[in-house]
Amino acid sequence: MSMKVLVINPGSTSTKVGVFEDETLLFEETLRHPTEEIAKYATIIDQKDFRKEIILDFLAEKHCDPKSLDVIVGRGGLLKPIPGGTYAVSDALLADLKAGVQGQHASNLGGILAREIGDKLGVPSFIVDPVVVDELTDKARLSGMPELPRRSIFHALNQKAVARRFAKESGKKYDELNLIVIHMGGGVSVGAHDHGHVVDVNNILDGEGCFSPERSGTVPVGDLIRMCFSGKYTQQEIYKKVCGNGGFNGYLHTNDARTVGERAAAGDELAKQVWDAFFYQIAKDAGAMAAVLHGKVDQIILTGGIAYNPYTAEVLKDYLGWIAPITVYPGEDELLALCQGALRVMHGEEKAKEY
Repeated sequence: MSMKVLVINPGSTSTKVGVFEDETLLFEETLRHPTEEIAKYATIIDQKDFRKEIILDFLAEKHCDPKSLDVIVGRGGLLKPIPGGTYAVSDALLADLKAGVQGQHASNLGGILAREIGDKLGVPSFIVDPVVVDELTDKARLSGMPELPRRSIFHALNQKAVARRFAKESGKKYDELNLIVIHMGGGVSVGAHDHGHVVDVNNILDGEGCFSPERSGTVPVGDLIRMCFSGKYTQQEIYKKVCGNGGFNGYLHTNDARTVGERAAAGDELAKQVWDAFFYQIAKDAGAMAAVLHGKVDQIILTGGIAYNPYTAEVLKDYLGWIAPITVYPGEDELLALCQGALRVMHGEEKAKEY
């Protein structure tokens, strides 16, 4: 029996909405929210009714009767660290989304909207693989400073979706494989997937690991400390240097990887140095993850927007091809990944996890 799924993925100034019949997309839309409209609300949670009305109006425009929906799934937000999987939007999960236990972000609205719409229709509501998925081993948590444990915050939804896709296309199960997944977007996350668990990965929220279009990556610690106490910068300015104005933005004043690649190819020496260093650092992080997996790597997967550039696969195959074969799944299909997570539960392939 087929399932009709409503998927909700809120962003800071938009809400992506899609309706699926099983894994077949019937229609989708990115509903834009003008800055002046968003500014009317004191908190992100206050936007709930406004966004819900827009979603329901959109369904009406598409002549989609909400009563025809079997399940609602929303993007997971900044919850407490949890293992990967599909979670029912329980009262406890709902309360932590509203409280913003690890911060207020538009993605927190995903589960809230899913639960409210689902309850009204009498159908289940879920979230899937939020950015706070934490499956680190105990030894991976130690940073070297007891006060600062390493944290797992990364592109969990897309990393796990492409890992499952590769497993399915290979005729295997995700939990049978050792994979290195490299997601390259505004931030870059490099994860070691050990039989279905991401046992080590860099914290992209705070710019750990390789630098990226917008993040500085791991920088010389002593020099950073001296910069912090130089009196030249506020705390907010330092953080912006690490997350937002680092990486491509810091060196080249653009976060557009296409522009950087074009400038490098056209002979811009600084752009070429930054472009080459970017892939060099990614390769170093992937090499570290190969060590985490004891060299037993079945496949390396490249994904995210930067994976569309053919040079990405070319240069990373040169660096990493000796470790394992490389598969490229460019971009990220978050709506489908959320839909698939809900369907796995609805079809009985796995049980919904409890928060």
